[in-house]
Amino acid sequence: MDTVKRPDKRAERSRRTREKVIQAARELFVTQGYGATSLQEVADRAGVAVQTVYFVFGNKRTLFKDVVDTSIAGDTEPVAVMDREWFRAACAEPTAAGQLRAHVRGTSEILARVAPIMPMIASAGAADPQIAAQWPDGPDPRYTVQHAAAQALAGKPGARPDVSVAMAADLLFCLLSPQLYLLFVQDRGWSPDRWEEWAYATLAAQICTGPATSTGPAASPL
Repeated sequence: MDTVKRPDKRAERSRRTREKVIQAARELFVTQGYGATSLQEVADRAGVAVQTVYFVFGNKRTLFKDVVDTSIAGDTEPVAVMDREWFRAACAEPTAAGQLRAHVRGTSEILARVAPIMPMIASAGAADPQIAAQWPDGPDPRYTVQHAAAQALAGKPGARPDVSVAMAADLLFCLLSPQLYLLFVQDRGWSPDRWEEWAYATLAAQICTGPATSTGPAASPL
């Protein structure tokens, strides 16, 4: 007789608890700062015992890392950006312009999540110099992602042959940075859609042959 696999209720409860704690920590870190937030406050906001927070995360630094990592990923699943469906689908686009459009769109969704926590990241690093040790030494993970995208783009129809992979990676890394996104969207009041259109058109002019043709939402004045 076939055995029906039942959902693991304990694993589901653990996942939901983890999500609640991360969400509570994100809200508190953003509003009152990393240094000023205690794990007891996080537990109270999440509606769990503080011992649960310690059991799941160990300490505040680890919890902070999970807040940042899940903001980038968009969920708590342990899946790297380059293994995400949106990134793989973008790299599978048959033309350079198609890949660039999908890549900019996917990156803009990440930036919309990450931009609000940039001040929190800066203040946390100032309050706790050991925060940086939560991430392994080596190349900037964001550059690694952009370099992989540049490699996938190279040689596709519509890619400029005189632009090397290294140059394309540098352009993607710099123009799709959270700092530049914040300058336009937060400081200058651009809408995310307008920024996305600008980023795509600017990158297409540098990386692709021919004019940049918009296939996404029309740019709005704000």
